[in-house]
Amino acid sequence: MDTQITIHHIRAMKDHGERISMLTAYDYPTALLMDQSGVDMILVGDSLGMVVHGFENTLPVTMDMMIMHSAAVRRGAKRALVVGDMPFMSYQVSLEDAKRNAGRFVAEAGVDAVKLEGGLRMAETVHALVEMGIAVQGHIGLTPQSVSAFGGFKTQGKSVEAARHLLDDARALEEAGAFSLVIEAVPAKLARLISQTISIPTIGIGAGVGCDGQVLVTHDMLGLFDRFTPKFVKQYANVSAVMREAMQAYCDEVRRGMFPAAEHEFSIDDDTWAVIAGEFAIPENQAAD
Repeated sequence: MDTQITIHHIRAMKDHGERISMLTAYDYPTALLMDQSGVDMILVGDSLGMVVHGFENTLPVTMDMMIMHSAAVRRGAKRALVVGDMPFMSYQVSLEDAKRNAGRFVAEAGVDAVKLEGGLRMAETVHALVEMGIAVQGHIGLTPQSVSAFGGFKTQGKSVEAARHLLDDARALEEAGAFSLVIEAVPAKLARLISQTISIPTIGIGAGVGCDGQVLVTHDMLGLFDRFTPKFVKQYANVSAVMREAMQAYCDEVRRGMFPAAEHEFSIDDDTWAVIAGEFAIPENQAAD
């Protein structure tokens, strides 16, 4: 598909049994590569707080940070559907905050949709944004912005009561008008049941193959984030090793005077240089170099 993907394409993919691919991006060149690689959706995740800015968690991320990164991604992505992740405290306090900040994502960054965390308790907010004409992706299960309340990064939905809550959350978001739903760190059987129960596409992260699509943090799957690697991540390449080797080679060549070589330099006309050398009284042995 060469045309830009819309939420209608994503919904149709579920209806046709087509798997949906989603990855995170935070800058122009990465988004450009993802477009060229056929990624269906790009999430400008608040995970950028950890993998790009070096924070301990996602909580310090601001709307201004998200807008800047999302705008860069939008400039690189012409085909993929771009989703902006609403950061902590940008939508939880009031509907007015949620509407204003979601509107900023669309108006200032040009995203196609926004994502927010929470199920039943966020259904009213989702509905309000959809009524404004803003597409919304939900997020249930392990929601990183609530990691303190969960007592850490733990699997969700492992009891009967917790599973029921997640099913209720999924149905509430569907009814509120969310076009899709991220399910994070949930037992695979439960995630499959949720995916079969609701009509909107589910995007799993640590939720098994039964979801309609998958999402990973790109820095995790490329080996660019070394603080920890979640169990559900498959590392498709060790890009950090390649980058480190290239940087070490560069440093070595600079120290040994091997870089830049002649093919990396710009020349000047001999007659012009003779005039310059004469005016500045450059010693003859240097002027000849």
